[in-house]
Amino acid sequence: MCNRARFKGEPETLWGSIAELFDERPRDNRFDPQELRPKGRAYVVREQDGVRGWDVMTWDVLGGKGGWPMTNVRNLGLPQWQRLAAELSNRCIVPLTEFCEFTPDKHDLGDGKPPLKGEMWFSVNDQPVFAVAGFWQRTEIGGGFAMVTCNANALVEPIHPKAMITILHPDDVDAWLRGSYAEIVALQKPYDAARMDVRGPVFPTRRSER
Repeated sequence: MCNRARFKGEPETLWGSIAELFDERPRDNRFDPQELRPKGRAYVVREQDGVRGWDVMTWDVLGGKGGWPMTNVRNLGLPQWQRLAAELSNRCIVPLTEFCEFTPDKHDLGDGKPPLKGEMWFSVNDQPVFAVAGFWQRTEIGGGFAMVTCNANALVEPIHPKAMITILHPDDVDAWLRGSYAEIVALQKPYDAARMDVRGPVFPTRRSER
């Protein structure tokens, strides 16, 4: 479920963010928000001491302590997630340009090699950079975050029927960061499919496609 995503741009002024909430801008080769993968690091927007700013965190809310990277959270009623959901300081927004799901079936590309699944890239047609609901917490390796998922809409469902990431309307960003637990649970819903686009399938490991 959504273990590939991209962000093109800088987060400095997104959704009213005005400050950097980390000590130093990352300079290591693991930081590549344009190609986000599990255990990679990405920008998030969060609030601290009444200031909304941007931070850089690892896409694994458990910080490597799970059997696999915990990149997505669905059941907000589970005690560990409810604790994060209820605490304003642990909420965040993940800025994305597009996210990927793989096709259910493999494709024969006619190149004599085994068939493979294609990448389908989803975007929001009225938001070049869109907001994804998320949670974060401090771990032994620094801040770690997960994206919140919900039911799939009509555009995503044929590719990934189980779930999609929770995309927020710009007017709902404040509610996600500052609202009550009941208010944010109400925001955990599929984004309007008519306001989204999809491209693909693409096969970047076989062709010069992205």
